[in-house]
Amino acid sequence: QVQLAESGGGLAQPGGSLRLSCAPSGTMFGRLGIGWYRQAAGKQREVVARIFPDDNIKYADSVQGRFTISRDNAAQNLVYLQMNNLKPEDTAVYYCHHLGTLTWGQGTQVTVSS
Repeated sequence: QVQLAESGGGLAQPGGSLRLSCAPSGTMFGRLGIGWYRQAAGKQREVVARIFPDDNIKYADSVQGRFTISRDNAAQNLVYLQMNNLKPEDTAVYYCHHLGTLTWGQGTQVTVSS
């Protein structure tokens, strides 16, 4: 059973940057597929970025060119979401998800405001 823990959220100004981390724990076999999702107040949860076990990557159109999902070089199942040029509309609770399972992290708040 894999558990996920997010960290790195906080407050950023428009145009600023934050880096989120998704740290898995528990029993793992090989590389995990990890997705970052977000849910803004009053809205449905939406996919932000996904990295698959073969390292194929997909981004939502709204973050393409601004956000980067990547694996840690040493701990391959530690996954980051580098968020640059943040916009107020990026404000949400961000969750990481073990793709293909029911496993989600607890979420971390990202607020973009001046």
